[in-house]
Amino acid sequence: MRWVQTTTRDEGRKTKGARGDAEHRMQVNLFKWAKLAEGAMPELAALFAVPNGGARHPAVAWKMKAEGVKPGVPDVMLAVSCGGYHGLWLELKAGKNRESEAQRAWIARLLRNGYLVQTIFDEWTTAKDIIERYLAGRLTREKQVCAPGTIEEVAR
Repeated sequence: MRWVQTTTRDEGRKTKGARGDAEHRMQVNLFKWAKLAEGAMPELAALFAVPNGGARHPAVAWKMKAEGVKPGVPDVMLAVSCGGYHGLWLELKAGKNRESEAQRAWIARLLRNGYLVQTIFDEWTTAKDIIERYLAGRLTREKQVCAPGTIEEVAR
């Protein structure tokens, strides 16, 4: 599989839609990288996106809310405990976009409950670097490190 960074003609525009597109591109690029890097870092199989945000038809939004989707939950989660944390959550932001009140409340809740949470601005490669450091045990809460291969052991 070949990796190609996603871009659009809108890059650099200052509208809300362009910001949303930029955040979308950040997330798409992050998951393209993760798919390619999964052979070297099998824990990346536990990386997933949370379907919050975005414009939706009211009926779809109602169904998602009824299914438990909540505003403010960070965009991406790596469900791997490491370095004394229960898992890693990432919130992706582009341009002048900042965390909403609901996002700040979720971030505080997750931090209180033993998760590492990082907000990433503008560069998907920053998220990649954080994930690599997290999985290497360089972002630690306590004197613990990740146990390599935990994904395969759970899958057996």
